[in-house]
Parts: sequence; structure tokens; C-alpha cells
Amino acid sequence: MIGDEARPRLVLIRTGRGARYLLGTLVTAIVTLVAAPLLCVPSLATAWAERHRRHAGALLERPVRPRPPALVRELAWFVIQVVGGLPAGAFALLCLGNLLLTLAAAVGWWAFPSSDPPRLLLLDVPVDSWASALTVNLAQLLLLTALTATALPLLARAHARCCLAVLAPSPVQRMAARVTELTRTRTDVLQAHGAELRRIERDLHDGTQARLVAIAIRLAVAGQSLPQDPETAAALVGQARAETEEAMTELRSVIRTIYPPVLADQGLAGALRTLTTRAGVPTRIDVGDLGEVPAAVEAVAYFAVTETLANIARHSRATRATVRVTRGTQVPHDTHGGAVLAVEVSDDGTGGADASRGSGLDGIGRRAAALDGTMKISSPPGGPTIITVELPCA
Repeated sequence: MIGDEARPRLVLIRTGRGARYLLGTLVTAIVTLVAAPLLCVPSLATAWAERHRRHAGALLERPVRPRPPALVRELAWFVIQVVGGLPAGAFALLCLGNLLLTLAAAVGWWAFPSSDPPRLLLLDVPVDSWASALTVNLAQLLLLTALTATALPLLARAHARCCLAVLAPSPVQRMAARVTELTRTRTDVLQAHGAELRRIERDLHDGTQARLVAIAIRLAVAGQSLPQDPETAAALVGQARAETEEAMTELRSVIRTIYPPVLADQGLAGALRTLTTRAGVPTRIDVGDLGEVPAAVEAVAYFAVTETLANIARHSRATRATVRVTRGTQVPHDTHGGAVLAVEVSDDGTGGADASRGSGLDGIGRRAAALDGTMKISSPPGGPTIITVELPCA
């Protein structure tokens, strides 16, 4: 969870994102209105609607997957975009413009003619002295700031939800997309399983097995040398014992990659608490009542926290992190109900986390998808970063 000192920055980020979305919506609505005849072409209509659908999904931090074209839904979105997008974007432009004008009046009122001083837009009071600039004008500035910070994010999210609802695929399309996704995740799981088996086999063959062969050879030579040279035999036995300890260490390392023993010993809550004590940054952990969690879900949740904390220590320049694990009834993919294990890892670092750049986050997403789960990333430039993994555990 984010501390109180980070909330003003979070409000500023949300206001900026909402304003940028609404101003983009205003431009999109104008273009839609002007270029309406061109948008009757199905391919252009689909591309134009999908562009804004991705923007709406990014604002709401929802995964937006490709969908088949649906001309009726896209035409309905054009109407909503013009009817709702124009006034919403104009309102955002009005709020931001009034903020700039209020700031300009506060510092440059003296540059206006005395017969025609600037007037406050909301309070209708002339700004003709430093007293009015620093009192009444400041009051309007605070009022506009509060209105902008409150209204723009809410209005932007409402418009984005409306767009996603109108452009949502039909039940048949959702079923087809679901089948395609399950086929893809099944292929990913099989490939990952095969790669994992090959890695384990290679580690055992090149590491543990080689050491065991060397130990057997040393013990055989020691047995042959014992009658004639007891000192050499003793040295060989000592070397064999040292290599046995190294082989045990390698074997434990291989076992940990299959299923971390700490999960079997302490459960998910205890394993995560142990993990956070060894994290590279100070980490606070909050674990709710998890109940009985399947072993596969525990392993993915543990891997997600491990990989995320490692990324925080390496890349984020964070001074603190928080791990929060709860069990609820949210619905991943909106396809079925049931219990869901939610793992949230946040930090106060520089932000900019992106799973598409081939980092460990991509591996977290693949593992979550293999269990029909989801991963969401909120990491604007400047932070904070919040990574949420939801896994069905009914």
C-alpha cells in the first residue's frame, strides 16, 4: 500500500492521466465527426475504434485483447464518442484553461488596463490589486484545482468504461477469444514444462551426477590405496566428503526450482514473510486469511513475489516496498466466479515497469495465465509501481 506522503503525487498522476485522456477524447470526437464518411469503411472504423479502446483500457488498467470487427458496435461507439466525448473533452479543456488564466491573472494583473482588469471566471470579481490577486484569486485557484483533481479522473474513467462496454465483444466472440487464449496458454504451459524438464535434467546430469561419479571414483581409488598408502586414502576420502556436501547443495538448489521447500514447511504466508526479510529494500508484508490454497497457486504466488522484489531491488531505486496478499471473490477474465488469491506488490521507485521488454514480469504473466489468472501493472514514469497478480484458487 502507498503511504500518505505519496498520495499527493498519486492524485497529480491520476489528474494528469485523466486530463490527457479527455483532451485526446476531444480530438478523437472532432475527427470522428469531421471524417464520419470515411469511417463507414469497415476496416477504418475497426482500426479507429480499437485505437480508442486501447486507450480506455490503459486508463482503467485493464487488459484489452484483440477482438473481431463488429460494425454495429463501432457505429454505436461513434455516436457515443461524439455525443459524450465532445462535452467531456470541452469540460477538461475549460478546467485546464481556467487554471492557466487564473495563474496568469494572479501574477500579471498589473499589465492590464486599469479600466479593464481581468475578472475571475467563477467569482466574477475584478483582479486589480495584489490584495485581490492573493485572496479572492487564490480562492478561485484552489476551487478550480479541487474541481479539476476531482472531476477529470472520474469523468475520464466513466467515459472509458462506457467505451469498453460498447466495444466489448459479443458472447460468441468472447467464447471464441477464450478458446483461443486457452489454446495459447496450454501451448505455453507445455513448452515451459518441456523446457523446465530439460533444465532439470541438464542440471542433474552436468552437476549432481558428475559430482557423484567423481565421488565414486575417489572412493574406489581410496579403497585400493588404503593397504599401501593410508594417508593418501584418507585424503581422498576427505575430498569425497567435501564433494558430497557440494553435491547436496546443488541438489537442494535444483529441488528449490521445482517447488520451494519453504512453502511445504511454512505455507505461503510464512514463506513470503521469510522472503521479505531477505529483500533488497525494506519491505512490509500484509497477509490476510488465505484459507486452503492449492500448491500450484502457492508456487506461482511465491514466484511472483520473488521476481517482483528482485526487480525492485535491481531496477526501481525504491526505498521501500509493500507486499499484500488477500483472498477474495474477484472474477479473472470475467468468465467465472469463485475464490481468487490476489497478490499486490508496490514500491515507491521510479516507475516505468513494462512486461513487454522481456523482464521477469513477462514470466510472471505467463505463469499466471497458465492458471487462468491475470497480471496488472500500474507503473507511470516517476512511480509508484503497483503489480497485481490474481489467481483462481477455488
